[in-house]
Amino acid sequence: MSTFLAVRQVRRPQGTPSAEDFTVVTESLPALADGQVLVENVYLSVDPYMRQLMNTGEAGTEGRAIGRVVESRAPELPIGTTVFHRAGWSTHAVAAAEEVRRVHQAEGVPLSAYLGVLGGTGLTAFVGLTRIAALQPGEDLFVSAAAGGVGSAAGQIARLMGAGRIIGSAGSAAKVAHLKEIGFDAAFDHRAGPVGEQLAQAAPDGIDVYLDNVGGDHLAAAIDALRPHGRIAWSGAVAQYSSAPPAAPHNLADVMFKSLRLEGFLVREHLDARERFERFLVPHVQNGTVRASETVVDGFENVVEAFLGVLRGDNIGKMLVRVTSTED
Repeated sequence: MSTFLAVRQVRRPQGTPSAEDFTVVTESLPALADGQVLVENVYLSVDPYMRQLMNTGEAGTEGRAIGRVVESRAPELPIGTTVFHRAGWSTHAVAAAEEVRRVHQAEGVPLSAYLGVLGGTGLTAFVGLTRIAALQPGEDLFVSAAAGGVGSAAGQIARLMGAGRIIGSAGSAAKVAHLKEIGFDAAFDHRAGPVGEQLAQAAPDGIDVYLDNVGGDHLAAAIDALRPHGRIAWSGAVAQYSSAPPAAPHNLADVMFKSLRLEGFLVREHLDARERFERFLVPHVQNGTVRASETVVDGFENVVEAFLGVLRGDNIGKMLVRVTSTED
């Protein structure tokens, strides 16, 4: 094999991206240097944050993937090793040993979970709840975009942490039903009416913690609902990725008046939490207490459509592309 397929961005979108912003190219595989491996990708991750990368022309060149080593000049990574890397949307990747991380797949856990509930997605939820918001047993939680990868993980992790009432917003009736299936106490369709009114109805006594994946009207609604000394862990702002940023929430001053704490975070700055995270969550995925909520699209040729689907909200749970039919 001397070539591979890759998705490349060809133009920067104005507003909502389209398939015409990308192309699929055939490129030559370079010869391996000492310390490098050739990885055949099994799963690719497509995530909302990649919309921001499109503003600099980098979408597709950076992206999480899991694959298996098919050629190696790194003794510590022999052929057949399962690895995680961030080399982007392609069928194969050449990477230095220090650029990949060995994946130790636990018995009974699907490989795809290591890009979803046990990957950076789940780690984002875990860090947001434990380190940033410091959710305590009995506290009430609101999660926006709760049927997405981070949100669905957050609700289930919060339940394991002993949270009180867990409330989620989603973008359809089917997603609302899914949230109730995986343990949310209440959920609402944010398209069905004003977010603030629906949150007030779902949490009439208020909330203690808000995990924000959306921003905009969801953030304003959460500020209204938060009790004094409440916390906001802000991990995403999907509401503004393809449009002009909204004006600041009208009630932003309540952050001061209620003594709230709002903190944004990037999971890449908390990778030291991974070992603790996996020790905590793997047993619950193995016994089925935590579901690996995911939407899997088959075929590398469908990478772009899967990405556009994430931005439209087509997915329930983590959106993944299965590149090969390699069994887990």
